[in-house]
Amino acid sequence: MKVLIIFGGRSTEHEVSCVSAASVLNNIKGHDVTKFGITKDGKWYHTEADNAAVSNGSWENDKSNREVFADFNSRSFVWDGGSITPDVIFPVLHGKNGEDGTIQGLFELMDIPYVGCRVLGSSVCMDKAYTKIVFEHAGIKQVPWVTVEAFEYAEAPEKIKNTVEEKLKYPVFVKPSNAGSSVGITKCKSRETLSKAFDDAFAVDRRVVVEQGVENPKEIEVAVLGNDCPVASCSGLIIPANEFYDYEAKYSNSESKLLIPSGTENEDFIRSEAVKAYKACDCRGLSRVDFLVSESGDIYLNEINTIPGFTSISMYPKLFDASGIAYSDLINKLLLSFPQRNEKSKT
Repeated sequence: MKVLIIFGGRSTEHEVSCVSAASVLNNIKGHDVTKFGITKDGKWYHTEADNAAVSNGSWENDKSNREVFADFNSRSFVWDGGSITPDVIFPVLHGKNGEDGTIQGLFELMDIPYVGCRVLGSSVCMDKAYTKIVFEHAGIKQVPWVTVEAFEYAEAPEKIKNTVEEKLKYPVFVKPSNAGSSVGITKCKSRETLSKAFDDAFAVDRRVVVEQGVENPKEIEVAVLGNDCPVASCSGLIIPANEFYDYEAKYSNSESKLLIPSGTENEDFIRSEAVKAYKACDCRGLSRVDFLVSESGDIYLNEINTIPGFTSISMYPKLFDASGIAYSDLINKLLLSFPQRNEKSKT
C-alpha cells in the first residue's frame, strides 16, 4: 500500500510533530512510504531525509527536498522528478492546520483516504470551547469553565477577571481554546497572575477557556481506536515532573512518569466515558481522551486529542501496547481504518 506520511506543519507543535513522525516511520512495516514535510511557514516538500533528520528538524536542509504541489484532477501530489497518488495519508500533524480539520478538508476535496478524524470531529475536538458544549450536551461531567474572546478581554479586562472570580474558584487554568501539547496554558492561583496568563493564551488563539482547577488531581488518559465500534485501551496515570503536565513536562523532562495500567478503581467507567466522548464528537480512527480525578473520586473529562503524540514516550502507543497491540501493529490498524471510497456514504 502506498502510504504518505505528512509531518511538521505551521503550528506551535511543529517540533513534536517531527518527533512523532520519526517514531511512526521507524515502526511502519510492509508499506511503500513517501514523506512530506511542512515547514513552519507552510511550505510543502517531498523529502528523502532519513528518520533521524526528520526527528531533529534538519530535514529542512536536505538536498533531496523538492517543493510539492497538489493535482486535484488526478488526486495526486507532484514534485520535480516524481508524484504519488497515495492509497492512504497519515497526517502526523499536531495542533493548528493539522489537527483542526483544515488539512482533513484538503484530503476530502482530493478524495484521498486518510487516517484519523474527519473534518467535523477534528475541528470540534481542537476547539476546547466547542468541545465543552458537546460534552455538556452528552451529559459528560466537566469542571466549571468560562470562555473569553480576545475582543471582550481587550475592551474590559477587569470585568472579565471579575467574571472569572464570580464563577470559578482558584486555582484556575487559562488555556488557548485552539492549541495542543499544553502550549500557552497557565495555572493561576490569584488575580495577580491572570493578566499575564491571558496575554500568553491570547498570543496563541483569539479564544480562551478558563477552567476551575482540581486540587491534586490524578491525570488519567485512555487511548481509543476505531470507527463505528471503537475500543478503549486500559487507562494510564500521568505523574508529571512539573506542577501540571505542561509542554516541558510532556516532552523534555525525563522525570515525568507514566503508570500503565493506572490502577484506578474506576477503570471500567473511565473507559466507557472515553468511548462516549469519542462518539459524541464524531471521532474516527484514533484519539486520546484525558480525565482528571479529584481526591474525593469525582471524574471530570478534560479533553480529546485527535492526533495524539506518537513519540517513543507518548501515552497513546504505550496504552495500546499495554493492552496487547504493539506499536507496529497499531500503525497498521490505523492505516487500514479509513473507509473505502465507495463506502464513505455509509460511515
